Amino acid sequence: MWFLKIKMYLLLAILFAIVYAVVSMISYSLGVTNFYFYLILSIVMMFIQYMLGPKVVEWMMQVRYVSEKEYPHLHRMVEELAWKAGIPKPRIGVSYVSIPNAFAFGRSIRDGRVCVTTRIIQLLSEEELKAVLGHEISHIRNRDMLTITLLSVIPMLLYRLSWHLLWFGSGRRREERGPSVALIGMVAFLFYFITNLLVLYASRIREYFADRGSIILGNKASALATALYKLVYGSARTERQEFRNIEGLKAFFLNDPSRALNEIRELRQIDLDKSGTIDPYELESLQNRPVRLDFADKLLELLSTHPNMVKRIKQLSRYSS
Repeated sequence: MWFLKIKMYLLLAILFAIVYAVVSMISYSLGVTNFYFYLILSIVMMFIQYMLGPKVVEWMMQVRYVSEKEYPHLHRMVEELAWKAGIPKPRIGVSYVSIPNAFAFGRSIRDGRVCVTTRIIQLLSEEELKAVLGHEISHIRNRDMLTITLLSVIPMLLYRLSWHLLWFGSGRRREERGPSVALIGMVAFLFYFITNLLVLYASRIREYFADRGSIILGNKASALATALYKLVYGSARTERQEFRNIEGLKAFFLNDPSRALNEIRELRQIDLDKSGTIDPYELESLQNRPVRLDFADKLLELLSTHPNMVKRIKQLSRYSS
């Protein structure tokens, strides 16, 4: 666990350095050269990001917090898992995006929020949903959702800004904006790419820890593996346009929905009886089978918010015995 925390702190330090560099360049172009001005402005930007991050996530993911009367089974499962994890019960929300998934975010353990999309509730059994919620509760217990919240807001906003500046409008309207606006859009996309690489790396680390955390909280490895399997199929049936709307927030999800089509082909080798689930026997058989990734698979994983799905489920198989 300390290994995870050290890596997360290092990533936050790198992010702060990037924010500082951006502020320095902008300030220098305006003729401001005072070092303390850069430092104070960078801290202010990070504080604003810290305060507004959860609100941005709520807005982008169309989150509505629900009462126990509305979703009693959801509240019951979250309350039980939070008690086992030794943390306060998080706020519970429902997201109205059309991608089946779940996510956790917030500023601290006491400010934790666990959200599920309406489609995941329809897709998973109660046992599978509880395993997913255990994964999200573990994110809160590990305190890594704060880091991801901080890391994710900057690339998300930069992506939106670059997309708008580079592609909004056409013909005469685009020409009237001039080359300077397009240049700003290109710079915004460059910083989106750099900061997003940090989010990708941090997210891959924390997913393994959260999977393990769900098992520690009493959930079956086969239930979580099956949930992941079903989410892949659910994402594959989702319109491609929906992925663009949540591009900067994929790190919050249980799996990377944009990789669903590729992951379906990979997961067929695990579902031996073609039942659409991954049972304990199939997990056990995976323990002694090597996972071989070609160069393309390794590259995809490097550029993904989540570990390769076959590698991830193989790791789960080690918890099934």
